[in-house]
Amino acid sequence: MNIIRKYFDLDKLGTNIKIEFLAGLTTFVSMSYILFVNPNVLGVSGMDKGAVFTATALASALGCFIMGLASNYPIATAPALGINAFFAYTACLGMHVKWQTALAAVFVASFIFILITMFKLREKIIDAIPVDLKHAISAGIGLFIAFLGLANAGLVEASKSTFVTVGSLKNPTVWIAIFGLLVTIVLMIMNVPGAIFIGMVLAAIFGILTGQIKLPTAVVSSAPSIAPTFGQAFKHIGDINTMQMWVIVLTFLLVTFFDTTGTLIGLASQAGLMKDNKMPRVGRALAADSGAMMAGSILGTSPVGAYVESSAGIAVGGKSGLTAVFVGIFFLISMIFSPLLSVITTQVTAPALIIVGVLMAQNLAKVDWTKLEIAVPAFLIVIGMPLTYSISDGLSWGMITYPITMIAAKRGKEISPMMWVLFFIFIIFMWVLNA
Repeated sequence: MNIIRKYFDLDKLGTNIKIEFLAGLTTFVSMSYILFVNPNVLGVSGMDKGAVFTATALASALGCFIMGLASNYPIATAPALGINAFFAYTACLGMHVKWQTALAAVFVASFIFILITMFKLREKIIDAIPVDLKHAISAGIGLFIAFLGLANAGLVEASKSTFVTVGSLKNPTVWIAIFGLLVTIVLMIMNVPGAIFIGMVLAAIFGILTGQIKLPTAVVSSAPSIAPTFGQAFKHIGDINTMQMWVIVLTFLLVTFFDTTGTLIGLASQAGLMKDNKMPRVGRALAADSGAMMAGSILGTSPVGAYVESSAGIAVGGKSGLTAVFVGIFFLISMIFSPLLSVITTQVTAPALIIVGVLMAQNLAKVDWTKLEIAVPAFLIVIGMPLTYSISDGLSWGMITYPITMIAAKRGKEISPMMWVLFFIFIIFMWVLNA
C-alpha cells in the first residue's frame, strides 16, 4: 500500500486508495455505456459486434493503464463517440470504404499522432486552427451524433417532401428510446452518477417488460473472440493510396487530437492539477491517448480518446492516476458480460447519442458569433455535419470558407500557413468526392 501511495503521490495530492477506488468506479459507471454503444455504431459498417465489444474493453483498459501509470492523471480513455460515427457512417457507409481499410486509417493517424507528440509539435498544430473553429467542430459532431441518435430511435425519419420528418409514435420500439431519453435527462439534471448508463439499463428493462426486447440467453460468458477484427489494420495499410483515404486519416487525426487536448485540459483544471495555466506531463497524457488509439486500431475499434465522463470521478475526489487504473480494471472485468449485447438495441443506445450530442453542443457558446468572418465558417461546420450526414463534408465547408471570410474582413495576415494547407487539401477532397 505504501508503494502505491508513493507512486501515485496520494498523500501529496490529498487523496487515498479508497477515494481513488470510488472515483474509478464512478467514472467507469458513467462511461460504461460505450461498451454497448460502440459495437452498435461500428456494427453498421459490417464489423463483428462481439469482437468490437472485446476490442473496446481492451483498448479502453490499456489506455486507462497508460494514462494512470505514465501521466498520473485521473482521466479515463475509451473509443470516442462522434469519431466512431464518422468511422461507420461517413467513411464506411458514405464513402464506401471497407471497415478494414478504415481501421488502417486509424492506425496511420495514431502513428502520426505519436510522432507529433514525440517531436512536441502539439502547440503548433493546436495554434494553427482558430479556437472558434475548434469549438464549432466539437459542436458540429455533437449535432451529427444527436441526429444519428434521433434516427436510430425512430424519432425522425426520411421524407420525400421535407427530407426529414417526425417518426411514427405507433412504432412500439420508439417508446423505448423516448422512455430512456426522458429518464436519462432527469437523472443527469439531478446529477446522478452514471446517469447515461442507468438510463440505458432502465430503457432495456422497459423494452423487455413491453415485449419489444427478448431476454438474453445468459448474463455472463467468456469474452467474444477478437479474431474477426484483430490485425486487420496491418493488412490494409496499402489501401491508403488515394486523396480520399488521406482526408479520412487527417479527419481521424484532427478530431481525435483536438477533442483529446481540450478534454485533458478541462479535466486537469477541474481536478486542480494545472500549474501556471499549463498542464504538467501533458506529453505523457497525449502519449497515452495516441498509444491507446494505435492499440485500438490493431484490436479492432475506432479512435480512443480521453473521456469527459472522467469528471464524475474527479467530482467525488479522484486526483491521481490510480483512479484511471481502477477504471481499466473495471473494463477488463466487464468483458464477461457480452451476452447483454442482445438486449442493448439501437433504441436503447439512442438516448446516449442524443445526450452526448447535447453536451458537445455546449461548445456553441464559446464561438464568437459577433464577427461574421468567424461566424460564417463556424456555422457552416456546425450545420454542414448533420445536414450532409458527413463530419468531413461539414469540416470541409468551414475550412474552405475561413480563409475567404478572413481576407474579406482584411484579416488575411491572421491565417496560419497550416490553415492554407488545409484549405487546399479540403478543396481537393471536395472535388474528388463530388466529381
